[in-house]
Amino acid sequence: MLNPQNLEQLDRLVRGELGSLVDCYKKLHANPELSGHEEQTAALLARDLRVCGYQVTEGVGKYLKNQWRGHGVLGLLVNGPGPTVLVRADLDALPIEEQTGLPYASRVKAQRDGQEVAVMHACGHDLHLASLIGSARVLARMKENWQGTLVLVGQPGEEGGGGAQAMLNDGAYRLVPRPDAALALHATAQLPAGEVACAAGNFMASLTEVEVTVYGVGAHGSAPERAKDPVVMAAQLVLALQTIVSREVNPLEPAVLTVGSIHGGTASNIIPDQVRLLLSIRAYDDAVRDGIVASVERMAAGIALAAGVPAERSPNVALRVAHPANYNDPQLTRRVTEAMSLVLGADRVQQAQPVMASEDFGFWGLNREIPTCMFWLGAADPDLFRKSQESGVPLPSLHSPFYAPLPEPALYTGVRSTVAAVLSLMGQGRVAPSVEPGT
Repeated sequence: MLNPQNLEQLDRLVRGELGSLVDCYKKLHANPELSGHEEQTAALLARDLRVCGYQVTEGVGKYLKNQWRGHGVLGLLVNGPGPTVLVRADLDALPIEEQTGLPYASRVKAQRDGQEVAVMHACGHDLHLASLIGSARVLARMKENWQGTLVLVGQPGEEGGGGAQAMLNDGAYRLVPRPDAALALHATAQLPAGEVACAAGNFMASLTEVEVTVYGVGAHGSAPERAKDPVVMAAQLVLALQTIVSREVNPLEPAVLTVGSIHGGTASNIIPDQVRLLLSIRAYDDAVRDGIVASVERMAAGIALAAGVPAERSPNVALRVAHPANYNDPQLTRRVTEAMSLVLGADRVQQAQPVMASEDFGFWGLNREIPTCMFWLGAADPDLFRKSQESGVPLPSLHSPFYAPLPEPALYTGVRSTVAAVLSLMGQGRVAPSVEPGT
C-alpha cells in the first residue's frame, strides 16, 4: 500500500536512478532497431533485469506471418504470496529518418524488404523501455513494500509486427505466471512532461490491416477496349470505400477506414493487370470491424463484376494484421489513477479521451479475461507545450521525424507512476481488481 514513508522512499530511489536512466534512454534512442531485429535492445534489457535479481527468459516470440526471430524478454521477480502483476514495454523502432538535430539522434540504417532505410525511435518506445528498466530497479529495492509476483515484459514487433501475439504464441503465459492485472504506458506529445492521462473503458481502437489486390486484363494504353483496367476499378473502389463508415456504420459507433497505399502499373502507355491497395480499419466493437471488412470484400467484388472481369480474376482481400482494441478495466484503472494521483498530485493526472490510434498491448488481456490498463505519459517540453497551446501550432507528433521527448522529467514521471501503480496492487499482498475472492 502507498503511505508517506514509501512514497518518500520511491521518490528518493527514482531520483537516484534518474541520471543513469537518461543515459540509458539516449543510448536506446541513438541505436534503434526495426521490428523483428531488436537483438541488442532486448539484450540491454535482459542484462539490467539480471543485475536486479530477476529471472530472465530471452528469445521469446513465434511469428506466424514474418520470418523473424523472437526477441521478447520476460523478467520474473517472486516476492512471496500475492497477486501477479505484469508491466510491459515495447522494443522496436520505425523506418523513419530522424530530423530532430539532437546530439544523440539516430543515424542508424537497416535493411527492410530488401531496401536500406533509416531507423528512428519516433513512437517513444525508447522512453517506454527506459521507464520499465527504472521501474524494475526501484521495485527490486522496495520488496519490503509489496508481495506477490512481478512480471516485466520487453515486447518486440509492436509496430505492425504482431509482437504481443508472437510472444503469446511462444508460450509467454507458460513461461511466467498468468497475471491478475497488466499495465503499460505510452508516451505522447499531447501532454507536457510531468503529467499523465488515463481513461476507464475504451482507450485505443482495434487495428485491422487489409490488402486488396484488384485484378484486370492488361493491354496497350492506346487500346483500352481490349483491357479490363484495374486502375479505374481501384479508383472506383477508393471512392466507394468512403461510404462504408458514413453510410453503413451506426454514427454512434467510432470507426475509421483509411486507404494508405495504392500501387499499380509501370508506364504511362501500359494498362496493368493488377493494382494493390493497403487499408487500415479501426474500431472499438469487433462486430463493427467485421462488418467493415465484409463491406470491403463486397464492394471490391461488385466493382470487378460491373467491369466484366472474369470470375477467376475477382479481387483478393487479405487480412495482414489484426490487433484488438485496448480496453482499460474500470476497477483497475480507478486504482491506478488513484495511485498516480497520490504520487504526482491530482492536478497532474488528466482524464483522457478514447483515440482511434492502435496498439497491440490489448493482446496481453486475452480478450478481457485479464484486466488491463494503459495510460498516457506526457513527454513534451512544458515550455514548448505551453507555446503550442497559445499559438495553436501543434508540436511534432508520434511517428514524426521531428518527434523529440524531454527525457528527464518524462522518465521521472513514468517510473514513479508505474511503481506507484504496482505498489497499490501488490502492497500487503492484495489481489488485483476484478479477480478478488467471490467475484
